[in-house]
Amino acid sequence: MSLTVRTAGAVPTALAALLALTGCGGEGDGGDGGGTAVVAPTPDAAAARVCDAVAAALPERVEDQGRTDDGALAHVAVWGDPGIVLRCGVSLPLLLTPGEQGYDPLADAVDVNGVSWLLEDAPGGGKLFTTTHRTVFVEVTVPAAYAPEVNPLVDLAAAIAGNVPLDELYAEQPPGS
Repeated sequence: MSLTVRTAGAVPTALAALLALTGCGGEGDGGDGGGTAVVAPTPDAAAARVCDAVAAALPERVEDQGRTDDGALAHVAVWGDPGIVLRCGVSLPLLLTPGEQGYDPLADAVDVNGVSWLLEDAPGGGKLFTTTHRTVFVEVTVPAAYAPEVNPLVDLAAAIAGNVPLDELYAEQPPGS
């Protein structure tokens, strides 16, 4: 199943209901949306440059929550409590890695303002979204407290779309090529 949200407007009722039903779970106790410590990703140099550009473009507020991180973790941003956590430069999710147990190239996805996201349940409740079709993977964990969990992606889409290039397989081809 593939879900699509294309504008910054309200989330369609059916999508909101689906996410609310599938996203039930407890709030984290660590302020990070999952009750566990946030681990900074370790992207290669090229991905780190992309992540630096994303970081510079991130909004101060997401889902009406202010930034709560102190910038101590590279390539990580957190908004609110429980925390909406963005990690830039993560690995390709196992669900999309050929040969890995559970590999599912048709896994649930959502498109928000031109950014495609893999949709998974987050450990401890809520949702885990990871960009797809991009040269660098960005992961956003949204606690169930923010249901429907897809809404914060609207606030993050511009920073990602404007700074993380599309993978060459998904980039627009010039006419006649």
